[in-house]
Amino acid sequence: MNILLDCERLKYPNTGLYTFCESLGTALIKNAAINQHITAYIPITANGIFGERVKYLIQKSWHKLFIPGTSKFDIWHIGNQGSRYYPPKGRVKVLLTIHDLNFLIEKQDRPSRIKQHLDQIQSRINRSSAIVCISHFVLDQVRQHLDVKGKEISVIYNGCTVNEYPEFNMPAFRPSKPFLFSIGTVLPKKNFHVLPVLLQENNYELVIAGNLSSPEYVNKILEEATRLGVKDRVHVIGSITKEERCWYYRNCRAFVFPSIAEGFGLPVIEAMHYGKPVFLSTHTSLPEVGADAAYYFQDFEGEHMQQILNEGLIHFDSNNGSEKAKKRAAQFNWDDTARGYLDLYNSL
Repeated sequence: MNILLDCERLKYPNTGLYTFCESLGTALIKNAAINQHITAYIPITANGIFGERVKYLIQKSWHKLFIPGTSKFDIWHIGNQGSRYYPPKGRVKVLLTIHDLNFLIEKQDRPSRIKQHLDQIQSRINRSSAIVCISHFVLDQVRQHLDVKGKEISVIYNGCTVNEYPEFNMPAFRPSKPFLFSIGTVLPKKNFHVLPVLLQENNYELVIAGNLSSPEYVNKILEEATRLGVKDRVHVIGSITKEERCWYYRNCRAFVFPSIAEGFGLPVIEAMHYGKPVFLSTHTSLPEVGADAAYYFQDFEGEHMQQILNEGLIHFDSNNGSEKAKKRAAQFNWDDTARGYLDLYNSL
């Protein structure tokens, strides 16, 4: 069986889809049966990323029109719902992974854009033989807003494999006080601007890491911090290395993630891996991922958020919360994810 894994999104480091492609690709190669041969479809910048046990097909911009040599593949795994790289119609069976329909939230004031996005995903569903969603929340959204046309649709959770760097102790920015940590592409859907209120009545710092995709939204975060009188303790530091990411998880007092649009929420599991208290919104997939090992902001009113943080930290410290968090994180691993996909390849 010849399988092509679409890893085109490896062109965007420091994003969730990059992590998905890198981690799933590595685990698929590790767990594939002797008769399952994987080719990675990648940008030239990622050539060789999976070593010598896998073949590579280098992505070209003109492949959006035609990709030669696709007839040799039995399975073409489209790694995300936004991919524009599909094999010509023929005998190749297509598996589509849908990560989220976040545009339903992000584009609420632009119904024409929502329709455009839905139409695009519907066309990809029409072309696919089977569909995987990364959470039950996403699956429910897909069933509600799209027509799966009776095709097989299932949930395979993402994994979480955290590389440990125990000797690393040189982050580019080192907080001088106990700090709260959050990470993600700095966009309005991440809702980071509600976090500075958590610094009132205490001495914590707040570190927000991730691609600074919206300077306007960065300004909104800092303006809110200024209004609350805590701007000197709010640090929006941009993209960080893998080593720095682990350092911040390992050393933070708590991980705070008030996002209102997630398909899964991998940083939640990463923070739990380190046995940290995790504070989440109740939106989209986050309660499904955090379950009863996390604490939840029921709304974003300042006093309520402060109360949840303070009471949650006390409860966490008094009830062996670290072990509970680690056990929850251990339920998500890329080997299980890969085996789920490999079984699905065999069934198509």
